[in-house]
Amino acid sequence: MKKIIYSLAFVLIVHCTFNIDNCSSQWVQMPNGMGTDQTVWSLASSENNIFAGTGRYPTLTGIYLSSNSGENWTQTALNDHTVYALAAYGSTLSGYYIFAGVDNYPVGTGGVYLSTNNGTNWTQIGLNNHVIRTLAILGTTVFTGTMDSGVYLSTNNGTNWIQTSLNNKDVLSLAVSGNNIYAGTYIDGSVYNSTDNGANWTQAVVNSEAIISLAVSGNNIFAGSNGNGVYLSNNNGMNWTQAGLSGIAVGALATVGNNIFAGGSSSIGIYFSSNNGTSWTSINQGFPAYPKIGVLLVTNNYFYAGTYESSVWRRPLSELIIDIQNISTEIPTQFSLSQNYPNPFNSSTKIRFEIPLSKGGEGVVSLRVFDILGKEVATLAKEQLQPGTYEVNWNASAFPSGVYFYKFSIGDFSETKRMALIK
Repeated sequence: MKKIIYSLAFVLIVHCTFNIDNCSSQWVQMPNGMGTDQTVWSLASSENNIFAGTGRYPTLTGIYLSSNSGENWTQTALNDHTVYALAAYGSTLSGYYIFAGVDNYPVGTGGVYLSTNNGTNWTQIGLNNHVIRTLAILGTTVFTGTMDSGVYLSTNNGTNWIQTSLNNKDVLSLAVSGNNIYAGTYIDGSVYNSTDNGANWTQAVVNSEAIISLAVSGNNIFAGSNGNGVYLSNNNGMNWTQAGLSGIAVGALATVGNNIFAGGSSSIGIYFSSNNGTSWTSINQGFPAYPKIGVLLVTNNYFYAGTYESSVWRRPLSELIIDIQNISTEIPTQFSLSQNYPNPFNSSTKIRFEIPLSKGGEGVVSLRVFDILGKEVATLAKEQLQPGTYEVNWNASAFPSGVYFYKFSIGDFSETKRMALIK
């Protein structure tokens, strides 16, 4: 330990200084044109456009649009509602349909709104006396979840709406996968599944809490509850098991491949799991205080978080998705941490470590990166791994040149090595 401290002190003296605020992998607020204190309930994208649904009574600010990855925002013509839900579909050739689900204040102005010109104009297209909390699109069928009358659908872009047989529930979340449509409800803490466009629904009670968010990753369905964390089903919602973050209200979920992200609607920020909720890692670097998360969106290589009273935040997706590869069929005889290669490196480097059979499964593998001041800037691994030889690629394109340290630990074993990023 003394050797590490001395090395840090020496490098700190001889190495040129840089802006610490920009050196970390972190969330960055994107408030230009929107302000720093918006409550963001919903996000949706169409090609290079991002739409943000905002508002919180008595400040009803509607929808903002960004066409440059959140760098700047412009308020659209739908500017006098709280927008709880957004969804989009279409193509460059056929055009895009942007749907917005809003509150019902003043009475009769609620329901669903549609824009076919990127928010320049909006038309109220039905369910005028309903509060719409969620939207989902399956093919060209649009589903809405209401606060009083269950799920409605439209097969003609909102010209007509049909109430499904799930017609007496407060529906807070919707998700689609293949021919399956899932609906998370208030009061009864259930997820309902339909495979025939809402003609019939099968109920599965998850817990006693409201299901306020849903997400799908392959055969896995994740449900965020209003107070008991995340639940997982791998059989189309028939059965559910608790998958971590117990005691937390999870108001937003997003998936990228086998990775699941959870945002707390209480002030716990954002967590990440690469093993279906067996373990979770906090990814709140950059937030001055852990925010309440209203929505998560992944698009165009960025990850966006809509927050309560703190607007939209962004970070590169490459900072968050770490691919850990088992590169050998042989079982190591001892723990080891190899020197990264290449080193020095420009933008990305590989780190290899070994786990022997004697300690396999006895602890959580941790591989973390620190800057020259000892501040953690990236977590490359924090999960249980089987014995083997592993390799992780660290994409440091968002970091400045400098000396970094990476630390591998499991159980009582720990080793730290130094690397240099030169751009």
